Amino acid sequence: MSELEVRQLRYFVAVAEELHFGRAAERLGMAQPPLSRAIRDLERHLGVRLLERTTRQVALTPAGEVFLHDARTALDAVTAAARRARHAGQPTPSLRVALKADFDAGLLPRILAAFQREDAALPVELLLGGRGDQVPALHDGRADIALLPTPFDNHDLDVEPLLTEPRLLALAADDPLAARSSLCLADLAGRSLPDGTPADRDGRPPTTARTQNGREQSPSPPRGRVVEAQPTPLDLAKIFNLIELGSIIMFLPVSVASRHRRLGIAYRNVGDLPPTTLVLAWPQDSRSPAVAAFVRAATAVAKAAQADAQTDQDQTDQEAPQRAMM
Repeated sequence: MSELEVRQLRYFVAVAEELHFGRAAERLGMAQPPLSRAIRDLERHLGVRLLERTTRQVALTPAGEVFLHDARTALDAVTAAARRARHAGQPTPSLRVALKADFDAGLLPRILAAFQREDAALPVELLLGGRGDQVPALHDGRADIALLPTPFDNHDLDVEPLLTEPRLLALAADDPLAARSSLCLADLAGRSLPDGTPADRDGRPPTTARTQNGREQSPSPPRGRVVEAQPTPLDLAKIFNLIELGSIIMFLPVSVASRHRRLGIAYRNVGDLPPTTLVLAWPQDSRSPAVAAFVRAATAVAKAAQADAQTDQDQTDQEAPQRAMM
């Protein structure tokens, strides 16, 4: 059997995602009849039916579901290969580091300084994005390495933990929960994080809740609070504004919370909220000396920062009894 062509994969993915030949043809910028012929040729080539077609709808077969997942992976790999080749062929190579602004535990300046002392160091290009943007950037070739907090899907990635720190709940200062001396995740039922996921499940997908007519029902926002009309990409400034208005709440690492003190926002401990770990992640098949050097520099900086923090804590613990006796 001859090898599949990238063109065939793109055609199938478009039809599988649209589940409509007309919309898929428009998306691909082609006429519908040749697209239909191309899908039939692909099915004959594979010897299996990928789509069930009726006069009213198009649906994926079990084989089509499997092929869609692998076709997307293959197309991502092709796109990543092209991006990496173009990047490697530039006159001045660089190391592209993806991260979310401020989510570096305060380590980034020291990491960059330590990296530049490495023999394999390159100029660093920072790719700043929202939470969730870093892993796709690694997979599609836009980034060489990422600095990001857990949890995330680390499929096909190598990961190096740097440090673990507690997270705090950020909420409106006039929120009734801000007056509570102790909180747990269950107290956050009905509240949403910036990406719309339920806060009481630590951002995990919601369990299905249905109304009497069988449709899914979203949790209601706190009474009297502001609800954003349209989901839009949010930077930290927008997120903090929405927190102040009571529209959303957010979990922040202590290092981030300490940098962003605002009168309208209160930070509170949540007893059963797990900590977050700041990690480095990069593609498993990476053979870049610069990536290896960046990992070495970052782990050394994180280890030194942890040692300094422990020294400060020990000193505080020693001084506490003396202050109590004064």
